[in-house]
Amino acid sequence: MRILVLGSGAREHAIITALLREDVDHEIIAAPGNAGIAAEVQVIALDPANPAVVTEFALENDIELVIIGPEAPLVAGVADRLRQRGIAVFGPGKAAAQLEGSKTFAKRIMDVAGVPTGRATRAGTLDEAIAAIDSFGSPYVVKADGLAAGKGVLVTTDRDAAVAHAGYWIGQGSVLVEEFLDGQEVSLFLLSDGHNVLPLEPAQDYKRLSDNDEGPNTGGMGAYSPLPWLPAGFVDEVIDTIALPTVRTLAAEQTPFIGLLYCGLILTAAGTRVIEFNARFGDPETQVVLPRLITPLSGLLFAAASGELGGMPRPQFSDDVAVTVVLASEGYPETPITGRIITGIDTALAIHGVTVAHAATALSGGDLVATGGRVLSVVATGSDFGEARSRAYLALEAIDLEGGQYRTDIAQRVAE
Repeated sequence: MRILVLGSGAREHAIITALLREDVDHEIIAAPGNAGIAAEVQVIALDPANPAVVTEFALENDIELVIIGPEAPLVAGVADRLRQRGIAVFGPGKAAAQLEGSKTFAKRIMDVAGVPTGRATRAGTLDEAIAAIDSFGSPYVVKADGLAAGKGVLVTTDRDAAVAHAGYWIGQGSVLVEEFLDGQEVSLFLLSDGHNVLPLEPAQDYKRLSDNDEGPNTGGMGAYSPLPWLPAGFVDEVIDTIALPTVRTLAAEQTPFIGLLYCGLILTAAGTRVIEFNARFGDPETQVVLPRLITPLSGLLFAAASGELGGMPRPQFSDDVAVTVVLASEGYPETPITGRIITGIDTALAIHGVTVAHAATALSGGDLVATGGRVLSVVATGSDFGEARSRAYLALEAIDLEGGQYRTDIAQRVAE
């Protein structure tokens, strides 16, 4: 199959790695990709968020399936243009992608669908935000209403920080102030063809920069899968009470959701609640879910894109566990220092069970250099979490990036 993967991060690298693992010789092109992706498949300098450019390229190159990785192309309507020209695409159209692009839209859909979630107030002015912050009380939860590259959510007991966060994002639109929900968080991916859903395996990610969940929120510093502490029947419950009601409500509103429904969930004392929806594979969770996938990924994504998930068996996963730890640049997330040389990846890859998904890398004068905040996702599989963690951190010790930082406690709780 001729496949075009849009994006340049570790998520897209993990998707491509899963496609290459299949017993089929796919022809894969990535746009724009990164240095790690370029070492494995063809990459092209193409703006993934430009609907006309992407569609023209797909038509001229006989692309059979387009997989949209990041959220920006979805919100820009890339999937809509591709579908209009008869190209199979895994990713929702612009209207359905509002499920991620607008938290106000997502809350309305959840309300119509009867999906359990926390109470929230939309604020368009700072005075409205302050009133909502004081109404809900501490801990304060303030979220940018639109896309924020993983940096729009603040959970804090510091009222001044909550007000400042609200003021910053109101300057760019509006915010949602929500009630604080306490419990273990779960990320669950579900494939959707607009009517039916198929679940992948749950994962848990780590949003805070530093060990013990300290420091600022980030795009994600690590993840692991599966989650041995989940109650029996959890995935079925999410399908019945959250995923299917959401997908069918969107279909009833003539905005079918075709792609990856990311359910950000929390297990509270009152039951499972939705924290947020995303409209694409999550990063870094993708890096631990896809390595365990046995069912060919291309067939699943093509079936979703073609409206043919109904009646398909659930995807199969290996009994191995997976852990990923993100290596970030010095200064991330506020002011990451870029351009520094990365070495030791080949040594890391020589460790059994280890792969490295590139997130922000490029070649410069023959050297591999960091080009962003989250640079690499070091992924390790093993028969148990102790083994996987040992492999992941041994690999990280082999990789050198001046000022590089990573958490040392990813999956520690489940390994003990």
